[in-house]
Amino acid sequence: MSNQEHDLKVIVFQLVNKEYAVPVQNVQSIEKVMHITRVPGVPAYVRGVINLRGVVTPIIDLRKRFSLEETVESEHTRIIIITIDGLNVGLIVDSANDVLDLSKDSIEPQPQVVGSIETDFISGVAKIGRRLLILLQLDKVLENAA
Repeated sequence: MSNQEHDLKVIVFQLVNKEYAVPVQNVQSIEKVMHITRVPGVPAYVRGVINLRGVVTPIIDLRKRFSLEETVESEHTRIIIITIDGLNVGLIVDSANDVLDLSKDSIEPQPQVVGSIETDFISGVAKIGRRLLILLQLDKVLENAA
């Protein structure tokens, strides 16, 4: 049995004061914030598009997507470029922290958090020591975005 059946490699990032994780296989790159061109007629959480090495890539502001308070971008703000079903989309996050291996045993199903909009976007929660990582369901986060 290979390790892959047990472990999930994830990129960890922060939004407000929570840590989120997305599978590393969906992550193309992590970029510094660059000029984002606004696009009319898109949902409010779609910040616009960037030209990333010749590929026009829509950018989603995850704070807006999750109805969190907005903030001023800092030198830690990053755009995580995600590929899902052949589409590239960028997610604006407060900071991208690290890459971790999660064992399948550390992942629990999504808790029933009452009144939290982000519950629609969560596939599970992983506990690592004192850290709690919220695993995002990318297809739901990106729904209607591109």
